[in-house]
Amino acid sequence: MKEFQCGTLVPGCEWHTRHEDEAEIMRRAVEHLRETHGETVIRETMIEAIRSRIERVRDAA
Repeated sequence: MKEFQCGTLVPGCEWHTRHEDEAEIMRRAVEHLRETHGETVIRETMIEAIRSRIERVRDAA
């Protein structure tokens, strides 16, 4: 399982998402940035920043 925590990119934001597929995490993160933070243009540098903050986490039992 992998996880992205938006607060690592946008200080103070508590939103996070988990999924096995990194592409799905990226899709969700971009959607969140557009809807919640008002980002209209998602640049390659932002994609790289999201990708670099995705961490592997243990599955909750």
